[in-house]
Order: sequence, then C-alpha cells, then structure tokens
Amino acid sequence: MVENLTKSYGSLKALKGISFEAFRGEVFALIGPNGAGKTTSLRIISTILTPDDGDVYVANNSVRYKPEIVRSLITYLPEDAGAYKNMTGIGYLKFMASLYFDSKKDAREAVELGVEIAGLGDRLSSKIATYSKGMARKLLLARALMVRPVLAILDEPTSGLDVMNSIEVRKIIKNFARSGMTVLLSSHNMLEVEYLSDRVAIIDKGEILETGTPKELKDKYNASNLEEVFEVVSKN
Repeated sequence: MVENLTKSYGSLKALKGISFEAFRGEVFALIGPNGAGKTTSLRIISTILTPDDGDVYVANNSVRYKPEIVRSLITYLPEDAGAYKNMTGIGYLKFMASLYFDSKKDAREAVELGVEIAGLGDRLSSKIATYSKGMARKLLLARALMVRPVLAILDEPTSGLDVMNSIEVRKIIKNFARSGMTVLLSSHNMLEVEYLSDRVAIIDKGEILETGTPKELKDKYNASNLEEVFEVVSKN
C-alpha cells in the first residue's frame, strides 16, 4: 500500500502525495510519460530512496521504519539493471540465491526455478559478457522471480526481448501472479500493460490521474486500447 508519498529534488516536486494499493496475486501497472514520477515511486517502494513524507507498506511492513524486512520480501528489476559480466549465468543465479536464503535446499530450489524461467539452456554455462541484451534480460527476470517474493517490482520487464520471448516472459509473469505473488509493473509498452495488468494507475507530474482496470479505463474514455486512454489522460 502506497500512502501519500511525496518526494522532491531541490525545487522539483517529483511526487505530490500519491496513493495506490496493489493486492495479493495482482499485476498492478504504474504508467506515465518520462519524468512523471514512476522511477522515483519504484525506488521508494524498493527502499532505495526515502520519501519526504508518506509511507509504503509491504505485508504491513513500513519502508520507512522496517526497510530491512521489506527488502527480504521484495525483488526489484530496474530497466537499466545489469549482472556481473564475468560470472556465468548459472554462477550468477547461484550467487543471488545464496544472498536470499540461508538454507542450501531453498537456494538450490530457487536456482532450479531460475534455470527454468531463464530458458537459456547450455548458455547458462557461458559468461554473461557473451549474452545478448535479451538473454541478459531473461536471466535478470529469472533472478527477480526465482525467490518467489511477496512483491516483484518490474520496470520494463521485456526490454530488449524479441516478440516471441516477450510473449513467453509475459506468460511467466502472469502465472507467478496467479500463484499469489503481487507484481508492480512499469512499462511504456501499452499492449504489454493491457495484457498483463489487472489494474492500472496513470501518473503524470507526480500525481495519480486515473486508476482502474484496463476495461474500466477504456470504457470511461471511449477508447479502443490503453494507448488512447494514456494519450487523452496525459493531455488533460
């Protein structure tokens, strides 16, 4: 739950008291133009930034007062995320699993799931430096989902992927949400947002302008797709 978040950078008010809630097993999309406040919101929710005012609760834990607990419950995949290029893909998954789990059994199971999600086969034995952008992105998504977080924060999850891999990744995200994981999604791909999201919030200039299901928003603005809704709302 996001409650009245504010954040300023000097005289620039990046967030002006935004509030929204994403429920268990839901894919909730936060969309808006560049500079709207999306990245600031995601960084606060992921405990990278501290809000000036307001709070975020993940499973009733405050990001302001219990950030260490929140970090144990979430994963964050930024748009510009990178991996350790001198590691192999499988080495990276094993290393990340070891950071999340004390139990070797839990870590091993997470890696097995990560291997399945990544779908890179024998290339997992290769160094990440040799991966294409799409391959690296699938590995990073596997890292984010394999630990089965309470909340997965995914910023442009299919960035760099071709059409078929994007379709596959969307199905994976949707299946994880159906299993009970909450997904907070940000993407400029309105087709992706419409396919994946149970609800959508449109943010601009640090304020939430609209929230609703894709169907509710399309009906309200007599639009055939979310791209048209986005265009109308952003101009008003």
